[in-house]
Amino acid sequence: MNYAETVEYLFNSTPVFEHVGASAYKEGLYNSLALDEHFGHPHRSYKTIHVAGTNGKGSCSHSLAAMLQQKGYKVGLYTSPHIIDFRERIRVDGQCICEDSVIDFVEKELSFFEPLHPSFFELTTALAFKYFAEQRVDIAIIEVGLGGRLDCTNIITPILSLITNISLDHVQFLGETLAKIAYEKAGIIKEGVPVIIGEYTMETRPVFHKKATEMHSPIFFAQDDMEVISSEIDKNGMRSYNTKHFGRFHAELAGNYQVKNMNTVLTAVNVLKEQGIDLSDTISALGHVSELTHLMGRWMKINDTPRTICDTGHNVGAWQYLAPQINSQPCKTLRIVFGMVDDKDVNAVMSMLPKTAVYYWTQSTSKRSIPAEKISMIAQKYGLTGRIFNHVIDAYYQALSEADREDFVFIGGSSYIVADLLSTISLIVDKGRQCHPHDGRAQLGIKEPTR
Repeated sequence: MNYAETVEYLFNSTPVFEHVGASAYKEGLYNSLALDEHFGHPHRSYKTIHVAGTNGKGSCSHSLAAMLQQKGYKVGLYTSPHIIDFRERIRVDGQCICEDSVIDFVEKELSFFEPLHPSFFELTTALAFKYFAEQRVDIAIIEVGLGGRLDCTNIITPILSLITNISLDHVQFLGETLAKIAYEKAGIIKEGVPVIIGEYTMETRPVFHKKATEMHSPIFFAQDDMEVISSEIDKNGMRSYNTKHFGRFHAELAGNYQVKNMNTVLTAVNVLKEQGIDLSDTISALGHVSELTHLMGRWMKINDTPRTICDTGHNVGAWQYLAPQINSQPCKTLRIVFGMVDDKDVNAVMSMLPKTAVYYWTQSTSKRSIPAEKISMIAQKYGLTGRIFNHVIDAYYQALSEADREDFVFIGGSSYIVADLLSTISLIVDKGRQCHPHDGRAQLGIKEPTR
């Protein structure tokens, strides 16, 4: 098989949560442990940091990876979902896993893993752990896929566990209360391993404290001892921070929600220093996260005139920050290209959307995407009106064609909306050449309109 055929096999022969939702979710670690034993427990050959939480996992993971890279460590980074190319999930020093490694893994190990009937994520996690060992990384940052306690990444024993925050998401798997979800996330806390809680509520704090006590794990609540004193957007669109122990610096990730992520990251820097990993002199890396790790889709500017931003925020927790930030943008007309997937609280998000914006309702190519017609119908209940587009790129180009220089355009509502956008515009050539050498227009069957 070539690379395209191999990825097609992975997507079509294993249950993929991003494609089919609940039917791809496998509870328990049986397959993960079997795969781990087969490959000789590769994750034991390097240090790991385990990152869980409802929102902010990716931003925190990439930020820590950037700092570790600048310090000179060889860094593995395992995140999900990918935006454009499967290989984005598995990186070493910002570089995606090579195509040949993906092909070889599937071809050589097919006879072992097929009888297990693993999920896509179980198989991908095994590939990542094996690849990091082969690349002899010093440390790998491992992002939880879903939950924590029963997530297939939870076979590692990290040097640090990090839980960003808790909000109501994936309730069909994790529980319908914040306390139940916190219990699942707290499952990554290991015996004697320090754990950082980025944000907590009165409902979730006791859950984390109880688990940490049971595991004899030092616990640090980042919001109890705020590293970030203040922040603001500077004239270059970066976020400027004033901090307790790290002075003033500029960070590339500028979304409002990044302030709490930054507080969590800086707390992690403090805790890691106690373990002999001193990153205090690598704060400047936070101004170059996209360059160092090739992160995409976090309050990401894709056009200057009109100013155009996309963001992968896809649930209520994310939109509590996104909606006010979008609404506060100085502009003549606010234009929003929007779509969601079917396991999110679309009504709650819709209730937060700016009332005065011009909307372009759309849908991603994911099978879980809510049809644009249905999105439009739901929006009417909240006094939101707009036009319907079957393809994200069509909605995007229509918004641009109608916008003048002083307008603000936003694209989001789902990671897959952003993925479809970035896979069809020329930005990917500059932003992710390491992973994405090819434009995705042909794959989606979309032609750029003449304007």
